[in-house]
Amino acid sequence: MSAGASIRTFDAAAVAAQFPILQREIDGRRVVYLDSGATAQKPATVLEALDDSYRLHNANIHRGVYTLAQEATERFEGARERIARFIGARPSETIFTKNVTEAINLVAYSWGRRNVGAGDTIVLTPMEHHANIVPWQQLAREVGARLEYVTMTDDGRLDLDSLDTLLALEPKLVAVAHVSNVLGTLNPVEEIVRRSHAAGAVVLIDGAQAVPHRPVDLGALGADFYGFTGHKVYGPTGVGVLHGRRELLEQMEPFLTGGDMIGQVDFHESTWKELPWKFEAGTSPYVEATGLGAAVEWLDALGVEAVHAHEAEITRYALERLSEVPGLTIYGPPAEERGAIVSFALDGVHPHDVADILGRDQICVRAGHHCAQPLMRRLGVPATTRASFAAHTTREEVDALVDGLANVRRIFQL
Repeated sequence: MSAGASIRTFDAAAVAAQFPILQREIDGRRVVYLDSGATAQKPATVLEALDDSYRLHNANIHRGVYTLAQEATERFEGARERIARFIGARPSETIFTKNVTEAINLVAYSWGRRNVGAGDTIVLTPMEHHANIVPWQQLAREVGARLEYVTMTDDGRLDLDSLDTLLALEPKLVAVAHVSNVLGTLNPVEEIVRRSHAAGAVVLIDGAQAVPHRPVDLGALGADFYGFTGHKVYGPTGVGVLHGRRELLEQMEPFLTGGDMIGQVDFHESTWKELPWKFEAGTSPYVEATGLGAAVEWLDALGVEAVHAHEAEITRYALERLSEVPGLTIYGPPAEERGAIVSFALDGVHPHDVADILGRDQICVRAGHHCAQPLMRRLGVPATTRASFAAHTTREEVDALVDGLANVRRIFQL
């Protein structure tokens, strides 16, 4: 299906009708939800899957031999298979975590502390979420490694010549966001993986803002580690995914230890289960996993290509409309190099005030540093206001945002 055909046939209003929360009216106003970058709302099919798990199939997984326990285990492992298929991975390399933050910490502890030492280099970018900075700072401080940052252009793109300069240092790891959660920048991760591997570096990609919005094929991408968070993919909170290359995962020690991840336990030593269970200690979020499985199944049925085409059109429209607002600065690259995110600042008004006034009309946006304080310093601002889009976003909601900004300007007499 061509992008044009996807846009013409994609009915975002019909998609929105599948979300109970989007039917709410607060103070007589329908919710305009433009904060999917923080957390996505949940379609009815996901809510039903969660309710069904608790009502009809609730029992601890991998333990009981009775029917409820077998059903719960089958639903949990079935969700793993659906999620792995959705991202082009193998179930044995698809590990459930609490979120992408835990996934990155798992890699930093289990892979990093075995493979990164004094004097080694870790390469990051200025646009990383704190979840892809702080774990590496901790590792570098502990082992005596150093952090280096790829240069970013003024329009929010990575300078790949700068990357090549840093790759000449033979770094152990390159960690990069697939899509910036502030600028919306779609990074050229395929090229970054290719160049980094040629230099002998392992590559970790934070896919939190990519998996909900565009096709991701990890088999083709070839990244060593790739993580994302379930609640941004229309699934529940409390569950995320780490994909890892099998050879690396097999060499790594567990991040967390205890029940369910063990093969045998004796008084003085223990052995571990095979992948992926070696990294899933304790009772896993089995209900949440089934909800995430339902979410990716729902997204797959919509057609990820169609969702991507629709969101690209909405983002282009938003950039056009927002450019009409006097005194508004938009951060990030052009529409064709951007995900479904637009961050902006209005001259003379703090981003929190912008978000507060919009919120009075039930227009839901995010304001702040977006867990990206180094990027805010690079941009020279304390914060931005961010609108982030989803499969259910309509042009009318973008128009409501622009009208709301006109109201902000009236209130501040701009």
